[in-house]
Amino acid sequence: MRTHTGAIATPTAAPTIEITGRLGARYDEILTPDALAFLIALHHRFGARRHDRLADRLRRRFEIGNGHDPNFRDDTRHIREDESWQVAGAGPGLEDRRVEITGPTDPKMTINALNSGAKVWLADQEDATSPTWKNVIEGQLSLRDAIRGDLSFTSPEGKRYEVTAAQTPTIVMRPRGWHLTEHHLRFTDRFGREMAASGSLVDFGLYFFHNAAELIANGRGPYFYIAKLESSEEAKLWDDVFSFSEKYIDIPHGTIRATVLIETLPAAFEMEEILFELRDHCAGLNAGRWDYIFSIIKNYRGRGARFVLPDRSEVTMTVPFMRAYTELLVATCHRRGAFAIGGMSAFIPNRRDPEVTRLAFEKVAADKKREAGDGFDGTWVAHPDLIPTAKAEFDAVLGDRPNQLHRQRPEVNVSAADLIDVRIGRPITARGVRGNVSVAIRYIEAWLRGQGAVAIDNLMEDAATAEISRSQVWQWIHQDLSTAEGDRITRDYIEGLIAEVLGEAERRDGDRFDDAAEVFREVALGQDFPAFLTLPAYSRFLVESE
Repeated sequence: MRTHTGAIATPTAAPTIEITGRLGARYDEILTPDALAFLIALHHRFGARRHDRLADRLRRRFEIGNGHDPNFRDDTRHIREDESWQVAGAGPGLEDRRVEITGPTDPKMTINALNSGAKVWLADQEDATSPTWKNVIEGQLSLRDAIRGDLSFTSPEGKRYEVTAAQTPTIVMRPRGWHLTEHHLRFTDRFGREMAASGSLVDFGLYFFHNAAELIANGRGPYFYIAKLESSEEAKLWDDVFSFSEKYIDIPHGTIRATVLIETLPAAFEMEEILFELRDHCAGLNAGRWDYIFSIIKNYRGRGARFVLPDRSEVTMTVPFMRAYTELLVATCHRRGAFAIGGMSAFIPNRRDPEVTRLAFEKVAADKKREAGDGFDGTWVAHPDLIPTAKAEFDAVLGDRPNQLHRQRPEVNVSAADLIDVRIGRPITARGVRGNVSVAIRYIEAWLRGQGAVAIDNLMEDAATAEISRSQVWQWIHQDLSTAEGDRITRDYIEGLIAEVLGEAERRDGDRFDDAAEVFREVALGQDFPAFLTLPAYSRFLVESE
């Protein structure tokens, strides 16, 4: 256990950071005194504002839950009506983003992503990474080595992985959202108050401090995907973090580029304001479709049957509220010179099952054809085999152009009512309820074992899947709903499904199914609704004992 003191003059004591996690091999290459001093500086300057923004989230969610629907802000109308401003746009290596591959940052997945042939790799320290201390720090090591051309990996079976691609994707790293903490680093402020470090500032800070100069030397830059934003004030906080960090290591203002995921309902009403606040550092917006669905459920979970969504499989990108959200995103981005990046189609191929693979290619092709036709400049895939399919659909629309910024979409006119038009007209089925219980428990079980991106039933799932699944179950119970087959969705009914799922699970030494079921009961069957299932699950099961 080591404590590092930052050289920041204060009226009382200097703030510190204490490492409480186990120090593994090479961890000292990431947790250097200089890097920790940078983390101290970030927390000292921005920690209090982070807490203020999280308090804003609670207040906004309370207002929506009590009948106050979100709307476009009157106090920022001048920003939306001012035609003069544009965002910074693409940095070096981000000019063409037609296909981006996403995935966690362990060595094997890092190498596979860099060899994939995608234009961009979303190096995910957020929803596709289970935030064990090992994953957090060793993910940073993987990125550090990859950026310097030093990464290789040998599996336990003896298979060796190396980066062989002549042209590797541009790396865009996704740190954890503002709501998440890092309990293995304890920050003590200048008043002696001790708290867990911010997961956002830790992930961003370590990656930026160690790699920004090397990335610039390589002809790219320090680029980030920003997750879970709910307001332009949160965007302004990130922009100030970026500006401070650039000055801290003496690189030009605006070197950092950020792509913001619009994956919460409140953020959908502030897309233009978010772009404005980040304009010196902003490359674009992404349609984070699965977390967006989760946000709709979370905010409207107690507002009556009118806001209840049917089976998860029926909430497609063509239902009214999803269509409105993506149309608005493309139009907003192109009006301001920002890239619009499409979302993840969860279907993945199965090399042992040709029919599953055929259907995956068919579904992905249709999804990407719709996105390219709507004006998106690029899209996400979760598996290297899907890159040619996605690329073909965007090539057909883009041709030799690197993007579609010329398509301004003036015909798009999305109202506040359109964004919350969740009427789908489909039932809740017994199969849908059971699917939610099964997928959530199986995903949480893998997450507790340190795996954040999980192939389940030929779909690539991350934390957003489990969030949708448990949130729907919670809402269906509290709205006293029944399945199309006539079964009331009660706690006892769900307990029966939990028992079935556990009974069918392939149990092995070291599995976490019992813990996963306990987490699921807490976040889906409890009276209270945790804002994120990962908060209690992390605190209870992933924080190492000191």
